Amino acid sequence: MALALPATAGSDDDKGKPGHGATVPIQLLSYNDFHGNLEPPTGSSGRVVVDHKIDPATGKPVDVTVDAGGAEYMSTHLSQLRQGKKVSYTVTAGDLIGASPLLSAAFHDEKTIDALSMMGTDVSAVGNHEFDEGSTELLRMQRGGCLDDGDGANNQNSCPDGDGTFDGAGFDYLDANVINEDTGKTLLPSYTIEKRNGVPVAFVGLTLKETPDIVTAAGIKGLAFEDEVKSANALVPELRRKGVNAMVILIHQGGNLPKEDWKGPDGTTYQVNPTHDYVCGKGGQLDPASPILPIAKGLDPAYDAIVTGHTHQSYSCNVTDPAGQPRTVTSASSFGRQITETTLPYSRVTRDIVRQDVTTRDVIVTRDVDKDPRMTALIKGSQDKVAPIANKVLGTISTDVTKTQNAAGESALGDLIADAQLADPSVVTGGKAPQIAFMNPGGIRADLLYAPDGQVTFGDAFTVQPFNNYLVSLDLTGADIYALLNQQWNGTNASFPKVLQVSKGFTYSWSSATKQVVPGSVRLNGTPIEQGSTYRVVTNNFLQGGGDGFAAFKNGTGVYYGGLDIDGFAAYLQQVSPYTPPAQDRITVE
Repeated sequence: MALALPATAGSDDDKGKPGHGATVPIQLLSYNDFHGNLEPPTGSSGRVVVDHKIDPATGKPVDVTVDAGGAEYMSTHLSQLRQGKKVSYTVTAGDLIGASPLLSAAFHDEKTIDALSMMGTDVSAVGNHEFDEGSTELLRMQRGGCLDDGDGANNQNSCPDGDGTFDGAGFDYLDANVINEDTGKTLLPSYTIEKRNGVPVAFVGLTLKETPDIVTAAGIKGLAFEDEVKSANALVPELRRKGVNAMVILIHQGGNLPKEDWKGPDGTTYQVNPTHDYVCGKGGQLDPASPILPIAKGLDPAYDAIVTGHTHQSYSCNVTDPAGQPRTVTSASSFGRQITETTLPYSRVTRDIVRQDVTTRDVIVTRDVDKDPRMTALIKGSQDKVAPIANKVLGTISTDVTKTQNAAGESALGDLIADAQLADPSVVTGGKAPQIAFMNPGGIRADLLYAPDGQVTFGDAFTVQPFNNYLVSLDLTGADIYALLNQQWNGTNASFPKVLQVSKGFTYSWSSATKQVVPGSVRLNGTPIEQGSTYRVVTNNFLQGGGDGFAAFKNGTGVYYGGLDIDGFAAYLQQVSPYTPPAQDRITVE
């Protein structure tokens, strides 16, 4: 197993060490999984855990948090961090766009690309969400150009400012392991070599090879996602021939965190959510099953640091490389709430990074700094354009409706979305209405939080479901339904289960011991599902294509495409207002 140790913090001053002489400190500012969060994210998505305390009302531990994130503040933090640095790079590990709030998604994420370019981003890996609207759209994000999208169709509008221009990213998207099967070449450049103050540094970008399992198949047709380690290691000789020894990996794959053992003031040790700097700085370790660990262990020792993402976690660790030496592996949470500052000392003698002197620190994007007026202007312009759509009131809720799952895997918000899909008239065909709805938990991106007036706007609803997926109805046999339920904990979901959210009237139990559905427990309105019978179901086009490892959906027949999921969700919220979540008892665990 790869060893994960704390990454240390230290000075940025040039150092003289035996064997490598004076060093030039290279500042690496990294972030990941921004997901179009131009405005400060709300709820738990806009907070960072910094400590814990005992709640006097309950006697239980609770998180101590600070509000964080927002492009106006992030830009200021980046500028302040760069002050006085002779060599500084701002890099990301992907998912800058996709699954974005309405303010960004309404303009096909063009405003996010503009904002991150203005902030001084230099280079980025490609995440799976960069493929949400297909590889052609990803290339447009890099190269620029406007879409002929009907000027507001499906609540989206490319190039809305009237000048008909979108310049594309002012930074380089890199992808060394995504291959165009027709040409045999990478979709985007594999690497870039940057040289500042006479110091050459190579950045190599990688996308998780499991991307075909978690994006819509049509968007990546004709692309092959190859092994990350083999793709990156094959580039080392080429980079060395070009005279580059300092090399950094940017990869959209990451690690998972355990609970933190926190000793309360009463002397009791509690398991709590980890603080932003617990792993690995304060004794925490990455989960041994983290997918980044075998990758980090296999990447050539020539790579000096690994910037990661995808799992939305915060960590700065040292993971042992194939030569047995520790190497920095970092991730800066998500949604622009954190920045990782890594200092890479570059030796003028060896023309390489002095790995034992690499330091890291977490920087929280607090909201107590001045706002960048450029970001304020960009956000205000977008808000004005999207306001008529975003501010439309759909209905009211009586309390928070969250995506937090109970022990069985069911959530109040998952129930609401599945019920909305079931009720959508656009998926009724030939007089056949769906009987069961299935929703993937990863498609639920935010909570519906109770406002003082209880109102839910279209902007709120879109933040919950931002993908603009289509609803699809199809016929599945009872055997197919049993199979897809068992796929929640098995196959590609064995390490990290994905419990589908289901509609009212559909119930079942599963065994925590066997990770299987309890035979005979699957029922529709109290009647057992018969394996030989056929049932009409509704889901989104992502799942219908076998996404998230649910291959059983591809057995469906009589496939019929309806409307957008967000439109169905918005319409249902109006129908059931005021909404109070029912008990979460559709799924039980034994």
